[in-house]
Amino acid sequence: MSEHGTLPVSIDTRPVSTDTIVAAATPAGRGGVGVVRVSGALVPQIAQAMLGTMPVPRRALLAQFIDGEGTALDMGLALYFPGPASFTGEDVLELQGHGGAVVLELLIERVLQLGARRALPGEFSQRAYLNDKLDLAQAEAVADLIDAGSRAAARAAMRSLQGEFSLMVQQLLAALINLRVYIEAAIDFPEEEIDFLSSQEVRERLADVRARMNAALQAAQQGVLLQQGLHVVIAGRPNAGKSSLLNRLAGYDAAIVTPIAGTTRDLLRERIDIDGLPLHVVDTAGLRTTTDDAIEQEGMRRARAELQRADRVLFVIDAAADPAAQAYADERDSLPAGVPVTLVFNKCDVAKPAAARGRKAAVPERLLVSAASGEGFDALREHLKAAMGFAGEGGGTVSARARHVQALSQAALAFERAEALLQRKQGELVAEELRQAQQLLGQITGEFSSDDLLGEIFAGFCIGK
Repeated sequence: MSEHGTLPVSIDTRPVSTDTIVAAATPAGRGGVGVVRVSGALVPQIAQAMLGTMPVPRRALLAQFIDGEGTALDMGLALYFPGPASFTGEDVLELQGHGGAVVLELLIERVLQLGARRALPGEFSQRAYLNDKLDLAQAEAVADLIDAGSRAAARAAMRSLQGEFSLMVQQLLAALINLRVYIEAAIDFPEEEIDFLSSQEVRERLADVRARMNAALQAAQQGVLLQQGLHVVIAGRPNAGKSSLLNRLAGYDAAIVTPIAGTTRDLLRERIDIDGLPLHVVDTAGLRTTTDDAIEQEGMRRARAELQRADRVLFVIDAAADPAAQAYADERDSLPAGVPVTLVFNKCDVAKPAAARGRKAAVPERLLVSAASGEGFDALREHLKAAMGFAGEGGGTVSARARHVQALSQAALAFERAEALLQRKQGELVAEELRQAQQLLGQITGEFSSDDLLGEIFAGFCIGK
């Protein structure tokens, strides 16, 4: 806090390139239409040179695209978007010609002759961010929308592109800053600080920030699962039907299945799509208390290590041999804390244990299936879709990245430390933890960002986007 009682203001020192850039905005290959995108200060003179005239802003112009000798390279539509009312915030020209690789390259080469350079991956979106047309989370949503593998993922990316996730983070930041201002005001009046810090106002502000923090973290976690996929580990006793469960989900014989206990010795990984949603499933060696087989021991060690990395565990129970789920009770304490577990009672065509019926509110959740007949697998698929954040056609999930979850998690830890310090009336240390939390949250939208972070983010974009 400054001597005048106000929070320091961060100065945006992000560099904005003055080069004019060009790239094909459509995928490589043969197609009916191909688009060349140009952005920068040279756009007006490039348009004049290649079209012979200046297009009316935001109105399609049918024209020949000509080279330096006046020969037509192609014919198509030209669109001109003067800055700052454009995607990048700069003057932008789009040439929509025929979609052959040679034709597009001829157009790009002509633009290069007129003073532009080839765009780097993601440079158009990066300029949109640098010119305050998008924040960093919205810019990442552009790539998520392009890479979406399902309708749900596409809708989630579109909501983030429209600013829903950014708004959630910004509202959290505003609440955190208000709390920080309130705490730092108490530091300026040490004779009243103790009463000030223990007031009902502070408690209410703490509760508000905590609720917003939890909501944003949960939204980000669900967004990552929807975009990147759920890491599901199948575990259980030998011969409970784990590999059969994997085969039924995959739709083919991905794993060897035999009546011999301990057939699966190593990890078996499969990528499965459920209605377009990505699922990364790992079948593991059966867990049991003792074995003299060195290979099986190594298989169990790998299985337990994989469980630590899971987003969800499907613990398979032999409904006929273990209707009370004793196998899960024996393993419960060794399973990783914080990883959701679903009990899957297999072989329900043979036996339907009472312990699994009528227990929709049970923890962990319980499902009845038959890997042999397919019974119950529709419910299992819906269960996994819900775990990935799928909320139906009208769901409100947003797209997010692992770095968003990391930033929110670290901010939540800083906030927890601030709450603990507040109990001890250590106002200056509370303010410092809140400052760290604020800076971590600012990394999500790009308020605080390093050049290395920006380079890493935009390097994963398409060239031309």
